[in-house]
Amino acid sequence: MAVEDKTVSGMAGRYASALFELATEAGQIDAVAADLGRFQALLDGSDDLKRLVQSPVFAADDQVKAITAILDQAKIGGLAGNLIKVVASNRRLFAVEGIIRGFNALVAQARGEVTAEVTVAEELSAAHAKTLTEALKDVLGKEPRIDVKVDPAILGGLIVKVGSRMIDTSLRTKLNSIKNAMKEVG
Repeated sequence: MAVEDKTVSGMAGRYASALFELATEAGQIDAVAADLGRFQALLDGSDDLKRLVQSPVFAADDQVKAITAILDQAKIGGLAGNLIKVVASNRRLFAVEGIIRGFNALVAQARGEVTAEVTVAEELSAAHAKTLTEALKDVLGKEPRIDVKVDPAILGGLIVKVGSRMIDTSLRTKLNSIKNAMKEVG
């Protein structure tokens, strides 16, 4: 069951697609997704691990040893663990977050799910999250999975991305538009 997704491309997309096909053949999509989710949580929670993954100064052998120890400690094995080790040994560990995003996109596409990436200036309350979910459900025609990212730099409002569509109602964008309009007038 090969699923083709135009948003999963490049080197990370090739790894994600290969992992998805292997997981599909083995009937382990949920297990692989869970393992990748745990690894992403480790990355999000550790600046040192992020440095190890993103820095080119570490030798491939050092990255593989460190990643193997981390995966063993976190009990992440199977297809996901093997992929992360292969990526490390091929000096492509910097792409692991893109691979995880790509795999998740392929899983969501195969399940017919829609993911909305929402950027807000401050954490959404439960009531606002529910209102946003209902509004997106009306527009999309199906229940979306909402991936919320907090970025105080947008000042206010929100940015919603669903696939290739983006709605930017952030205060930062509006202020920049006014600033540009004022430059043209003056």
